[in-house]
Amino acid sequence: MLKITQKKGLVGATQTQKATVLSLGLHKIHQSVTHPDNAAVRGQIRKVAHLVDVEEVK
Repeated sequence: MLKITQKKGLVGATQTQKATVLSLGLHKIHQSVTHPDNAAVRGQIRKVAHLVDVEEVK
């Protein structure tokens, strides 16, 4: 499992980056969600890596 935390706001982000952050389930700065560690989620994280922090949890 991956714990994804939004660390920056979406002001100045492109429309696709905003949509990716919302599809991950993040709406506010410092909000965290957990997702399974798979290729689809890793691709979304790669797209918005500058806006989120990622850590592996059990």
